[in-house]
Amino acid sequence: MSRRSSTPLIVVGVALFVVLIAFLRFRTVHKPIDHTEKDFVRPSHVIGGRETLTVAFLPVTCHLTCPVTDYASKTSTTGTEFDAMRFFEFPSIIDAIKTKKLLAGFITVPLAMKMREQGAPIRICCLGHRDGSLLMIRKDLPAKDMHGLLGRTIAIPSPFSNENFFINKLMRDQGMKPEDIKFIVMPPPDMVAALSNKSIDGFIVAEPFCAKAEMDGSGRVLYYAKDIWPNYISCCLVVHEDLIREKPKVVGDLVRGINESGEWTERHRLDAAKLVAPYFRQDEKLLRYVLTQPPDRVTYRNLNPTDEELQKIMDMGMSLGFLKKRTPINELIDRSYIPAKIEPAVIDLTKMAQFVPQK
Repeated sequence: MSRRSSTPLIVVGVALFVVLIAFLRFRTVHKPIDHTEKDFVRPSHVIGGRETLTVAFLPVTCHLTCPVTDYASKTSTTGTEFDAMRFFEFPSIIDAIKTKKLLAGFITVPLAMKMREQGAPIRICCLGHRDGSLLMIRKDLPAKDMHGLLGRTIAIPSPFSNENFFINKLMRDQGMKPEDIKFIVMPPPDMVAALSNKSIDGFIVAEPFCAKAEMDGSGRVLYYAKDIWPNYISCCLVVHEDLIREKPKVVGDLVRGINESGEWTERHRLDAAKLVAPYFRQDEKLLRYVLTQPPDRVTYRNLNPTDEELQKIMDMGMSLGFLKKRTPINELIDRSYIPAKIEPAVIDLTKMAQFVPQK
């Protein structure tokens, strides 16, 4: 083959290589990431001159600010770019952070306390939400309080969940003992079907599972956590201390992003449902219901917990035997990255086709 005849092939080959690199770059940044993939993306690295960080979340509205922050960062050209990595259980997130495959993620406050108790070098840097957990019971049950559930079977997501703490508090407040109700542990996605076929009499969990049971007519709300435990806390953002020490600007961008995403969500609840539905792989109608019926079903302001609030959760964890020792609050939380003034995130939904993952 002559040099002249080979030139077009070289040009085509180079062009295809450039296209391939661009495609891989798009998949790396914009593809929805599940923990079931073979490899984790690197926890913190630089792409195209911008620092990037992968943050773990579950597809529950307690973690809604994570994908909103992902989208806000990807539609910006400044600051850190965040990849929201979807998980389906807390133990996998905890293991990834302990082994430094990931350096940040959303877990429950009791689990964060347990991690610190066990020596994991993590800090709570802010909350992800307030409220958002409900006690649902079968629609045909006449119960008006916990006494009406005497001898009934109630599903909880985990003995180590805030929901378990909440329902134990609720029973104590009403003069009941833990053995007055049969508790079983059940994965949240299975709870709605179990309630519908009457395998259980109720469940307590975070949204959107409660709203799904309410919408399909199988369940009704007995208690909103917010009405029993004002400013109820469930999940928080935890960050590995190595990242805090080595890349404080990245941590600052993340914490500010979560708080600003929360403020934007409070002002644009219907848009938030539209935005996060592809990240969650859930029906937009379901998420709209969660965010509007009522509007304070779950809230995204006041993401800086007080010492007293954290101490209350720690005391409950100690009383239930989940926690074995008390961690000083100043070793548990790092508030230095929470912004003094919180503006809503800049969100342009016209770019969703380009930046939001496909279901």
